[in-house]
Amino acid sequence: MLRRVLTAALAGIALTACSVTVDDPAPPGERVVTVLTHDSFAVSPEVLDAFRAKSGITVKTLASGDAGELTNKLVLTKGNPLGDVAFGVDSTFASRALKEDVFAEYASPEADRGAQRYRIDPPNRLHAVDVGDVCVNVDVAAFKDKGEPRSYADLADPKYKDLLVVEDPATSSPGLAFLLGTVAEFGESGWQDYWSRLKANGVKVVSGWEEAYTQDFSGSSGRGPRPAVVSYASSPSAEIGEDGNPRTRALLDTCYRQVEYAGVLNGAKNPDDARAVVDFLLSAEFQADVPGQMYVYPSREGVALPEAWAKAAPLPAQARALPADRVDANREQWVQQWRSLVQG
Repeated sequence: MLRRVLTAALAGIALTACSVTVDDPAPPGERVVTVLTHDSFAVSPEVLDAFRAKSGITVKTLASGDAGELTNKLVLTKGNPLGDVAFGVDSTFASRALKEDVFAEYASPEADRGAQRYRIDPPNRLHAVDVGDVCVNVDVAAFKDKGEPRSYADLADPKYKDLLVVEDPATSSPGLAFLLGTVAEFGESGWQDYWSRLKANGVKVVSGWEEAYTQDFSGSSGRGPRPAVVSYASSPSAEIGEDGNPRTRALLDTCYRQVEYAGVLNGAKNPDDARAVVDFLLSAEFQADVPGQMYVYPSREGVALPEAWAKAAPLPAQARALPADRVDANREQWVQQWRSLVQG
């Protein structure tokens, strides 16, 4: 899952922006749908209020950790779920949730507006809500004379020694996404050799995105010593200089795509209204709110991005990706091999 600390750290947006929380009583006569989410779910209060006024449905959210923790909770409570809908199971963990039959079949009529491009389940148990790409970001000014790296291979070039900071894939979702990107790029037979070259080239590993981006990266507020960092394709939109130009750039040939999904839970107490909430998550109103609230790209086609994104944060056309079942089968092994190689 893409850990959206960008939302709070860079944009000052509260992750508790929902107008109704799990502790709020529903107004008399209204129906209630509980949505289990990852910790970084955010939506503008006015968008939720408009949905409630139109549908009569009160949406309550229950934050449940990151994508992995959310998936584990859904599996452990299947058959007697804690809510009606889940949002935030991403393409890294989706195969496990599907294998465990956590979600009910439902084909949302809103899905044909773009979400079907990311469909991974023919019975339509999961619907794509947003797309986020993890990419290496660079401090443009720092590479003015040296020339920017462009590819994974460039990052291991001695020309860029001691310039890159990455997150630990065992403790960070962008770190895991970057590791998966190197597996997709170099294959089972080549990714470990690539990491050996990165290690020899002075790559620095830290525990999480916030430390990497705000302390070690020279292009952020921390003004750290390293001009290349694993972050998001959307990150440069938060780094616009006084001249109107982004101070940082995402290297679009180093991106790994993650998709976040929503679905109606098997055993939901309110399945009819749960389906209406899934429709809402795919609606034009909610999708237009996604970039500004969660710093990810909407799955719906034709949704206008914020003005700064068009210039600074275009959606990568050909991000790497791995099949969800392959990730599920190999994730722990790859992380352990990475630990032995890079930290052993």
